[in-house]
Amino acid sequence: MANGNNTGRLKIQITNSNLYIPISNADIEISLQGAPDEVIEKVTTDENGITENIELEAPPLEYSMSPSDNQPYAEYNLKITASGFDQRLITGVQIFEDNQAIQPVELTPSISDEAIYDPTVIDAHTLWEQFPPKIAEDEIKTEAETGEIVLSRVVIPETIVVHDGAPTDTTAKNYYVPYKEYIKNVASNEIYATWPDAALRANILAIMSFTLNRVYTEWYRGKGYDFTITSNTAFDQKWIYGKTIYESISQVVDEQFANFLSRPNVSQPLFTQYCDGKRVTCPNWLSQWGSKALADDGLSAVEILRYYYGNSIFVNNAETIAGIPSSYPGYNLTIGSSGDKVLQLQRQLNRIAQDYPAIATIATDGIYGQATANAVSSFQRIFNLPVTGVTDYKTWYKISQIYVGVTKIAENI
Repeated sequence: MANGNNTGRLKIQITNSNLYIPISNADIEISLQGAPDEVIEKVTTDENGITENIELEAPPLEYSMSPSDNQPYAEYNLKITASGFDQRLITGVQIFEDNQAIQPVELTPSISDEAIYDPTVIDAHTLWEQFPPKIAEDEIKTEAETGEIVLSRVVIPETIVVHDGAPTDTTAKNYYVPYKEYIKNVASNEIYATWPDAALRANILAIMSFTLNRVYTEWYRGKGYDFTITSNTAFDQKWIYGKTIYESISQVVDEQFANFLSRPNVSQPLFTQYCDGKRVTCPNWLSQWGSKALADDGLSAVEILRYYYGNSIFVNNAETIAGIPSSYPGYNLTIGSSGDKVLQLQRQLNRIAQDYPAIATIATDGIYGQATANAVSSFQRIFNLPVTGVTDYKTWYKISQIYVGVTKIAENI
């Protein structure tokens, strides 16, 4: 329980190891990282696998607003216990003042009665601790470099395969991560969620374009590896299994996840390299701290990106999103809407409601009435979207993602 004036908020969301089925009645003990045996808060997940918002002490907000010798976040431990699952211990959960943190937790079903702890250590933020700087590469990959450009168009992949180490580290584990969750994880490691919206958007666009260049060019698979990207900052972007994400970052990713940066007459997404701009300087690349300063001066996300990458760049949009049953209709669905898209939405919500009982089952009549709006609001509340009852772009694709996830799980049972 927070007693000081500076606090941040933490919500914990627990699923089984397939990412989509919630675990209710999981018990969580919270302690400061420096005093792991002193429990300061105990909470339990509800029927949707979610805790209430927990107020926790954090350093002053200004520590994250400019380079400083003061660590801008507090670090906490989580000890998680649920019947039928291995226990989890997560250390290094980062809490910023006046910011909403969301801690995703996956639990693995127990295979014995013996208590087994599955530890996760969340590494320091890249803007706080020194990590290996990026090894420079060409912004546009040529056929000679990649061997072959496999894809004919930019596709948002359903899954990113992350190699958790350097490319040649054969001991490193591969993780299969939904694309949007990968971007949210990287952004939560690479920039501070407390920054102005324009800085968040500029940096997230750079992170997405960087990632989609790796996808489009099959960069690592063309070299004989079995993954999309690595978590090593010398080669790619910082990704950490179990990383805390932040609501401000999550919502920006949900709004613009199909976007990337382009130059005229170039089909592939730009390989938008960047650095912190303090410990490492990088001419012609985006400076993270510099982008924050430009946002403070009132520049928009596109203006910030053009400042670093040149005036010829523009924001492009992928035509294809893999793993999605049907694309967004192009307009918001709200009370009074009707037709096949509403019918599809209702069917998907009803399937999701089988695993998330807070979402009421609704009539599948193709008419967007108050009951449908209420079900959408419940979904938005569970999955950290603005609660409006309106199915906008980000809500449509989040419903599609969860629907695909729960139906695939059902097919494999």
